[in-house]
Amino acid sequence: MNVDQQEIEKFTAIASRWWDLEGEFKPLHQINPLRVDYIIEKITGQSRPVNGFNNDVLSGLKIVDIGCGGGILAEALASYGAHVTGIDLAEESLTVARLHALEKHVKNVTYQHISAEDFALANTEHFDVVTCLEMLEHVPDPSAIVRAAALLVKPNSPVFFSTLNRNFKSYLMAIVGAEYVMNLVPKGTHDFNKFIKPSELMRMIDNTPLNIKATMGLHFNPLTQDYYLSNTNIDVNYIIHCHK
Repeated sequence: MNVDQQEIEKFTAIASRWWDLEGEFKPLHQINPLRVDYIIEKITGQSRPVNGFNNDVLSGLKIVDIGCGGGILAEALASYGAHVTGIDLAEESLTVARLHALEKHVKNVTYQHISAEDFALANTEHFDVVTCLEMLEHVPDPSAIVRAAALLVKPNSPVFFSTLNRNFKSYLMAIVGAEYVMNLVPKGTHDFNKFIKPSELMRMIDNTPLNIKATMGLHFNPLTQDYYLSNTNIDVNYIIHCHK
């Protein structure tokens, strides 16, 4: 199975804190609105209105979130009307995700404890959108996840990947800065050797029916403590938007 048991144990140990806005997953909560807006803009072709998107902007769409963790992205997409399935191999994280959805009365999101590869074989071309964010750098074979995503999505439909670039700048910012200087995430959250260069991820994508449509960098301003999207560079965190 394409799973790193140490990674599962790492996330299992802090699973109860997925929805603690000041805890270990605070950065994910901070960047989630940016990620969701970007995904909606690419799906709909609309720019975000000043007062935000309507709650039904994704109504009727079936979305699968690969590596959903505690459900931060899955719940957000469901809040816009999509029917979301989150899959993960960390059972404790899924338990937290289910409980939170129940607490918030989110009815159009479900979670399954299953690998992306097995799920893709059972649900070929079943979904209108596939998301796989901040997950590829945590598995032994990210190319297998990319292939599964391509299998899951319907023709003429979008797929979104995000991960961390592998270079000296990303080491300084994502590991030294985020883990040791600013304590944004727990020490040991990331393994630099598992970071993926955009050229590497693009080659994985090129070996599938997916076509790359756009890339976007996710940036952090240490002075303002704000995150923002910009396509000026993809040196550290980046998102790739694909289409089948």
